[in-house]
Amino acid sequence: MHSAAAESTTDNTLPLVLAGPILRALTPNSFTLWLATSRPVQLQLSLLPDNSEARHFTALQMQHYTQSVRCAGKLFLQLIHIPLQQALPTGSWIGYNLQLADKSTGPQPNWLGWQQWAPDLTYPGRNKPGFVIQPKLTRLLHGSCRKPHFAADDGLLAADLYLQQHAPEQWPALLLHSGDQIYADDVAAPMLRAIHALINQLDFSDEDLPCSIVSQSAELHSSKPYYYRRDTLLPKTDASQAMLSQVFKGVKKPVFTTDSARNHLISLAEMLGMYLLVWSPAGWLADANVLSEELSAELTDEQQQTYQRHADIIQQFAGGLGKVRRVLAHLPSAMIFDDHDVTDDWNLTAEWEQTAYNHDFSRRIIGNALISYLLCQGWGNTPQRFSPDLLHQAELALANSGSSQHQQLITDLLRFNQWHYQWPTEPPLLVLDTRTRRWRSEINIGKPSGLLDWEAITELQQDLIGHDAVVLVSAAPVFGVKLIEGIQKLFSFVGKPLLVDAENWMAHRGTAYALMNLFRHPKTPKHFVILSGDVHYSFVYEVNLRGQQGGPDIWQITSSGLKNQFPTKLLDVLDRLNRWLYSPRSPLNWLTKRRSMKIVPHKPDNAKAGERLLNQSGIGLVELNSDGSPKRVLQLTVKGEQIAFNISEDDARWE
Repeated sequence: MHSAAAESTTDNTLPLVLAGPILRALTPNSFTLWLATSRPVQLQLSLLPDNSEARHFTALQMQHYTQSVRCAGKLFLQLIHIPLQQALPTGSWIGYNLQLADKSTGPQPNWLGWQQWAPDLTYPGRNKPGFVIQPKLTRLLHGSCRKPHFAADDGLLAADLYLQQHAPEQWPALLLHSGDQIYADDVAAPMLRAIHALINQLDFSDEDLPCSIVSQSAELHSSKPYYYRRDTLLPKTDASQAMLSQVFKGVKKPVFTTDSARNHLISLAEMLGMYLLVWSPAGWLADANVLSEELSAELTDEQQQTYQRHADIIQQFAGGLGKVRRVLAHLPSAMIFDDHDVTDDWNLTAEWEQTAYNHDFSRRIIGNALISYLLCQGWGNTPQRFSPDLLHQAELALANSGSSQHQQLITDLLRFNQWHYQWPTEPPLLVLDTRTRRWRSEINIGKPSGLLDWEAITELQQDLIGHDAVVLVSAAPVFGVKLIEGIQKLFSFVGKPLLVDAENWMAHRGTAYALMNLFRHPKTPKHFVILSGDVHYSFVYEVNLRGQQGGPDIWQITSSGLKNQFPTKLLDVLDRLNRWLYSPRSPLNWLTKRRSMKIVPHKPDNAKAGERLLNQSGIGLVELNSDGSPKRVLQLTVKGEQIAFNISEDDARWE
């Protein structure tokens, strides 16, 4: 704990608002907002539609609509969900004015508006933040894989540029984050250091770490941070057969299989600190010089060079976070996890699950990631699904880190099976949980699990009935690049699925069969638009089911990543080999074709001869026709480029 003097200094340096406001689930009848503050606050809110009467919510009313979760002495999450008795208008601007008052300042609140705590929050020509509830889902932005230290521009800046260039009535209906909103397992040392600088001011309770060389999180955050050496802390076991370091039976092998775990996040404080630092510039103000100060840890020459290179990239990343905050304050965000939100290869095989969850330390790390996901992402998707009791349980776990309450919350979240959700847009948005409801292999626990189990697919089929069109979100593409899936299948066959992230929908026979039956169901929607990320490149496939007259129109649209790319030379080789080996005339294609489907890849308009895959960081923009089919598919870049996929092109390839 800080001394009184240190507390006073910290209070002066910490901004009142640490992150947010972030718009979440939004309908004409409900308003959802996420906010992180450094002190307990009172709130009051006004919703100010252009074409309707204003709605004002007093501080007393806002207490009823706000769950305030105390995460640390100086970190409070304000989870605001307001059911509206009078519907908000659609298709027109609705401004909002959120005011805060520090509860500690006395009985007379000193109300502070966004002008005081986020003066760059509005767009030119607007005197307050706001949003538009679109009557139909005719346009949306989507992206995944936002790694702060990757040497590329941030795709969310492209989203900000798009909003600047278009009238609010033409804005997308929502912003879809389809996975890897944070990288808990792949962290640059300068980012980890910035996380420590922030959380050491937030006054977290000290977390007991089970079965670890470092037994207390306070040591991990200061005296023993283990920069570039955290892979030596991560748990190892004698039991697993599918781990990377296996050579002889009986050797210790790592539970976590990522090859970039040298700065893996561990404590719950670190997980929450990461969210604050990737969504807002405010947390960086707590120690503005953290990236320029010399690191006291002993580093090799190579590590020093890596540190400086990553520090320069992250400095640029942090410089754009004001615009990122602005986007998140204006577009409702739908979110779902993928593996890096927790750890690489998360639940990839049943054997991985047995190994990870049977070790107290790895179970704690995964559980901490899930708690932070619940508080920072999951709640805002479906706030009515998460009870005040569960949020209170999270508050108790944070107040008593490492206690039985902390452990019990992790147990409850590992059993939780309601991370998937549906938003009542037109057409509806159905977001799949492809990480925790897996179909484990019944043949060999070391083989890849299916991305959805039988029960989840059955539930999905029921959700689809009665809709003519649907936008379906799967973190990993349902229909991927055939050569890459073939390589994954080969590594799975020789018992090494973890080496190539062998997690595609067709890797598990049961899931693939059930999924194709779902698409062929007589009551299935006529139009499927499947949005995905994960793979670090972008592509558009049109999928037709063979032998089915009037079958569904299926589009696989992948945009990845927001701030990540596939190795350029390797992707060029794979793209070229895929075209050669699986061309319509290729004997290999006839021997391995997906006989029930015809795949039509659509080229990006900047493609070289024959290229199908776009390797360009940015964010995807999808425009839909009135019947729910895609009208236009673009990849937007920070430089203002709009790279279109020619979706009218007739370039069929049979599989």
